Amino acid sequence: MGTSWRVLQLADSGFPTGGFAHSGGLEAAVQQGEVRGAEGMRRFVRELLWQAGLGGLPLVNEAHADPTALARLDARADSFLANHMAHRASRTQGRAFLDTCARIFPEPVAPLRESARAQGLRCHHAPLFGAVLRVLGVEADDTRRLFLSLTLRGALSAGVRLGILGTHESHQLQHESAPRLDAVLEQCAELGVASLAQPSPVLDLLGSTHDRLYSRLFLS
Repeated sequence: MGTSWRVLQLADSGFPTGGFAHSGGLEAAVQQGEVRGAEGMRRFVRELLWQAGLGGLPLVNEAHADPTALARLDARADSFLANHMAHRASRTQGRAFLDTCARIFPEPVAPLRESARAQGLRCHHAPLFGAVLRVLGVEADDTRRLFLSLTLRGALSAGVRLGILGTHESHQLQHESAPRLDAVLEQCAELGVASLAQPSPVLDLLGSTHDRLYSRLFLS
């Protein structure tokens, strides 16, 4: 299969990685009254994309450049994610992504999964995402774009299910976000783990309250 088709398969909303079980902190922000309506969702998306760029892409970048460094990068992600909810969500999503890709693309990905298991990795999502896409033959720039796109789509899907905006509004906001996606990509494309940062501490703090919500649709 050509890598362009593989990227489209990975980007498909039907690809069974379990990402739609997570809201990226949106559900907690909504229940705390910090996100209301489409305008609130725009602010949330802006913060989330920069958080993905500065707090995720450095790990994606280095793992894609050198999948053999996965153990070191997994440990770095483990220490970087101080928020217990973000920490748990990262491990849950990482394991689901790795297991799904190993089942669907067994020849290139199964050895990576066996190595991760043998080393007892926590399996954080960002470094695994970079390593898996490297062994799948996906170029670095396409990997970064897919990581950011999936982050955005997951939040917008959660917004629809939480009743913040409709499906047409969701796709309009996705279209409007293209310049910001480009800006995040331009600033973060060459960053390594030495540049890891948490640019939105309020978003991180809100997300950490998810376990204490009275009712929940999402795991995080």
